[in-house]
Amino acid sequence: MRCLCYSALILLTFCISSVPGQTRAGVETPMKKRALTVEDLLSFQRVGAPTLDPQGAWVVYACSEITDSKNNKSVSRLWVAPTDGHMPARPLTNPAGKDSNPKWSPDGRWILFESTRSGTSQLWVISSFGGEAKQITKINTGAGSAIWSPDGKRIAFVSAVYPEFSALPFAESDAANKVRTDAIEASPVKARVFRRLFYRHWDSYVEDRRQHLFVVDVEGEPTWDFKVSEPRDVTPGDRDAFPTSTTFSAPQDFCFSPDGTHLIFSAVPAENEAWSTNYDLCRVPVTGGTAEWETLTKSNPAADGLPVFSPSGTKLAFRSQRKPGYEADKWEIFVAACKPDGSLEGAAVSLTSQIDLSFDEIVWRTEDQILTTAEMRGEKPVFAISPSRPDVAERAQSTGTISGLAVSADGAILVGNQSRMTSPNEVFATLLEKEILRSRVPGLNLSNANAALLEQLDMPAAVSVEVAGADGDPMQMWILTPPGFDKTRKWPVAFLVHGGPQGAWGDGWSFRWNPQVWAAQGYVVVAPNPRGSTGFGQKYTDQIAGDWGGRCYVDLMAGLDYVEKQNYVDPARMFAAGASFGGYMMNWFQGHTTKFRTLITHCGVYNFESMYATTEELWFDEHEHGGPPWGSNRESYEKHSPHRFAANFRTPMLIIHNDLDFRVPVSEGDQLFTTLQRLGVPSKYINFPDEGHWVAKPANSRFWHTEIFAWLQQYCPPGPK
Repeated sequence: MRCLCYSALILLTFCISSVPGQTRAGVETPMKKRALTVEDLLSFQRVGAPTLDPQGAWVVYACSEITDSKNNKSVSRLWVAPTDGHMPARPLTNPAGKDSNPKWSPDGRWILFESTRSGTSQLWVISSFGGEAKQITKINTGAGSAIWSPDGKRIAFVSAVYPEFSALPFAESDAANKVRTDAIEASPVKARVFRRLFYRHWDSYVEDRRQHLFVVDVEGEPTWDFKVSEPRDVTPGDRDAFPTSTTFSAPQDFCFSPDGTHLIFSAVPAENEAWSTNYDLCRVPVTGGTAEWETLTKSNPAADGLPVFSPSGTKLAFRSQRKPGYEADKWEIFVAACKPDGSLEGAAVSLTSQIDLSFDEIVWRTEDQILTTAEMRGEKPVFAISPSRPDVAERAQSTGTISGLAVSADGAILVGNQSRMTSPNEVFATLLEKEILRSRVPGLNLSNANAALLEQLDMPAAVSVEVAGADGDPMQMWILTPPGFDKTRKWPVAFLVHGGPQGAWGDGWSFRWNPQVWAAQGYVVVAPNPRGSTGFGQKYTDQIAGDWGGRCYVDLMAGLDYVEKQNYVDPARMFAAGASFGGYMMNWFQGHTTKFRTLITHCGVYNFESMYATTEELWFDEHEHGGPPWGSNRESYEKHSPHRFAANFRTPMLIIHNDLDFRVPVSEGDQLFTTLQRLGVPSKYINFPDEGHWVAKPANSRFWHTEIFAWLQQYCPPGPK
């Protein structure tokens, strides 16, 4: 086994511009800061991942903002900024709708993006010098996730179509899709007919549509009158050529071959897609006309994805999991030699098999260096790996959560996003020296989208602590104190359990469950990472399987015991809250502890058996319990199911569950509320008919926070004593 080496790579520091207080007689007066509010949370701009122009001189990125939170209205614009920071970012577009997913053309003259400005999601281009944008697709089923070919002569994109029409010429197929869609919309009969599983996913009905890849040719020499050919469906048939599960989606799910003649893409399993994770990399010619997809990863029965070619086009890197049916297996980075048309020459080799990290991104800096990110002990730093030195990961001196990496063609400039628990995503740029290990050039904050608002807010940094959990294993957790914290007084505790369960509380920003918002109410916030959390080694992640109420519960109680002993904590005022798996744990707490004044459960599992028969991604439950809930596996479903312990329920509880949640269906919340009411336990049920697993609409988010904090005022009031 090779040793894992973490060494200094890049110093990523961020020069956040500030808005100082008023000055008098040359003396700056400090601005009085205030606590974060829900309205502040809705006011932050949401900065997307940047892309670089070929010379590395400019970045373009999307930035969205809520314009009318009461009516759930928002806009998204494209912004450009120089990577050397010599001038501030400026808006490139100013639409009434949403512009997103910008991609710079290989020659740097055009920016391709998707927009809803014409009513549906379509592809547009705009000159990198500015001016008016031009719509280049008018496909009735919409277009998105577009990319350029390496020579800029073609564009590929995704559209969800009815597969039975996909072999027809485009005009006929597009018209048939419109007729079908319009007929469904106009019909007074709203019945849906299903022929197989995965008819719905997350929060919407998929029915019989399939996500196909389309290609258009850029006609002639691109001028101000940018034109493209009629789209052609290059993946016709009854199979998705794009991940239907966000679990298996990546920053890049398909790409052109180095010579532009083929597409390599992450395809949904050819069969049993509701209980299989066998996503494969497949290959088709951009000219279309083939019903068969060449599978490049036949030998791996688990998931493959994220295809990225090296700068010379002689190597293909991608990521893979090894365990079939297990979505939380670690992602390894593989590299294989390839031809210009994207076909492989020999077997792929893992560069990270002995590294106990799960990698999220693949960005080639040189022929022998890949930059990537991975969760590690509550952060997500940058790492460098090399095909010539497998099983060695060199860690950058970066902090917080880093994502959305891109590197200039000469490998000299790195850009991406960074967020912390104290600040949302911003775009950064870092100049890399020739010897990357010696780079100590501070990075620049290029977007500064939220600097003025952040300057007004008092958001104490989170402190990382470690306690001994189950089996004596260490458990990391974050503690946030409220604004105006006085350690000589007694404060109530908000004990927040994350979802997943294969997830983690990291040093990053969230617009849904944001620990700072809870702290700002006047609570000491505790965010633990118990068994099952990611970023603490694969064994630690795996140990949650089949044991949801076991070691994880012991870990959490150990964390709570540590918190209770702090002199500034009021043990008589503690509450717990969580969503998804965190919601499950609230339901488990309900039957196993009376330490909390109240519990808040959001979209949590209550009955494992009913959960299996109503959720959509069956592979998840089947892995967690060793198969379906019949036969010998039944005991696994029963052992840690909260509903079996209803006789112990005593704690007042707020339940939130939503009609469009197809991951943890609303019947789980219904059962829990019925049980609590029948037992006479004080309880309240909030149901959003227009939300899925999360509460995402601004008006609903405001209502969600208001109701939760009102409930807490009744059962666990904030503030010190």
